[in-house]
Amino acid sequence: MSASAATPLDSSAPATDPAEAIAERLVETERLDRRGLERAQRLVVDSRESLLQVLAKLGLVAERDLAEAIGHVLELPLAGPKDYPERPLLEDKLSLRFLRESRLLPIADTPDGLVVAMADPLDRYAEEAIGLVVGRKVQRWVAVPAELEAALDRLYGGDSSEAPQEGDAADVTGEFDSLDNDVERLRDLASEAPVIRLVNQIVSRAVEARASDIHLEPSENGLKVRFRVDGLLRDIELLPARLRPAVISRVKIMARLNIAERRLPQDGRIKLAVRGTPLDLRVAVTPSLHGEAAVLRILHRESVALEFAALGIGGANLAALLRILERPHGIILVTGPTGSGKTTTLYAALSRLNTPERKILTVEDPIEYQLEGITQIQVQPSIGLDFANVLRSLLRHDPDVMMVGEIRDRETAEIAVQAALTGHLVLSTLHTNSAAGSIARLIDMGVPEYLLASTLTGAMGQRLVRTLCPDCREPFEALPELARELGLDRLGGHSGPVRLWRPRGCESCHGTGYRGRTTISEVLVSNDGLRRLILKRADARELHQAAGAEGMVEMFADGAAKATAGLTTIEEVLKSTRDV
Repeated sequence: MSASAATPLDSSAPATDPAEAIAERLVETERLDRRGLERAQRLVVDSRESLLQVLAKLGLVAERDLAEAIGHVLELPLAGPKDYPERPLLEDKLSLRFLRESRLLPIADTPDGLVVAMADPLDRYAEEAIGLVVGRKVQRWVAVPAELEAALDRLYGGDSSEAPQEGDAADVTGEFDSLDNDVERLRDLASEAPVIRLVNQIVSRAVEARASDIHLEPSENGLKVRFRVDGLLRDIELLPARLRPAVISRVKIMARLNIAERRLPQDGRIKLAVRGTPLDLRVAVTPSLHGEAAVLRILHRESVALEFAALGIGGANLAALLRILERPHGIILVTGPTGSGKTTTLYAALSRLNTPERKILTVEDPIEYQLEGITQIQVQPSIGLDFANVLRSLLRHDPDVMMVGEIRDRETAEIAVQAALTGHLVLSTLHTNSAAGSIARLIDMGVPEYLLASTLTGAMGQRLVRTLCPDCREPFEALPELARELGLDRLGGHSGPVRLWRPRGCESCHGTGYRGRTTISEVLVSNDGLRRLILKRADARELHQAAGAEGMVEMFADGAAKATAGLTTIEEVLKSTRDV
């Protein structure tokens, strides 16, 4: 590693606050808006913290963006994950407590001096202190706080490695071991700055990684942090076991849950902002063998895509979906397994139907996104406010359109059918593998065939598949045998070799080859032929074949078209449609 010495600020130049210059750099590069900066500047007046600390704590700026701005203004190199050493440097002279409190770490010992990665290079006290201890000139590099913390955990085992006579590790561990009998102490610990900073960092890193969920899973060795990105879980880090109660309690405090209750599951919500973007975190906490586990679902309140094109629904499927949405009454179902984007599709449909002439009511569990101009109701089964009871009540409010989050039982299904019979348009979801499977499922629930045949307008089956990173995807020619077996040679009038695409991996997609997800779908439109089959109690296979004969684009065909267009891979399509 070549370490260049820091360029000191020119003492003869006009006095300029480096923190203000760094903040201005963030505004210039559009990493921070002017309103966010003014908000932070107002808070600095009443705070003992610096402007940069306030920006980070408010979540107005991503850690990496802040580090890059500091490096640019101070003309300091930015330390990357590969720059951190394999073994601790000067372990006999620098204690872990000092490194953590000062948020720095020596990364190289060169003839020109000791290279130190610092989360806050403006901390002159820490720079002078480490220089005095090691007796060497210090060269400052800028560290991304999350990467610095990860390096400290890796080098020092995520725990204090101080000698027992200093008493740090023993005291801290004992403090956490006694938490079960001291709720107030737990509340205090969860409110301490290091724990607050740690939880904020986890959320910020998840948002930067485009994660949809944060999983905090206790184990015998610690608290495992995992992110779900593009539908797949990734291991992020393992926090020390002593931090398990404080981190989970911090999450519960933010979600306004009862931190004293550790025997029963609890659900809550957190509202916060990351880089000035408002977020909702849907929190679910449940007891487990080694303590409480938590899952935080990240919901982007303002940036959620509620347009069919943005969701990946287009072509013949979009035309069919719009056709059934134009019907004045009936039932429209969106089907698929958990996590297939059904609710988001319903929200997109409601957004399209949301006009001043229509009254729209929804009953959901939970309410994921708040829609302007629509009355949304959260079910609460604990007090008897379930789907069936709310839906029955909504019929007396003269709605034009109703959305039921999910049809789970016979009673809810029957009320939804009655609502459709009386002139309402009802949208709902159902857990089945295909669009045709929803019909058989409702009949199995006990809905009479003649009622279903007269009320069902259409059903849409869908899955989410990962989309290829546009920066590194690469094409290849599919084997003729594969193209024939999968029917790819018949898609879109292919006359020559079929071209598919595969992932490669680059920096913009973190080496995965994928970035984001899109929808593959099929839309079944009810007609006279399908109604006759419903009255005969035809099975899902017969209904599916009949819909295909009437022009329905099957889910695999939709996915294969996206694969040949370079949006996804044929492997993703096969994996998602294997059970359809």
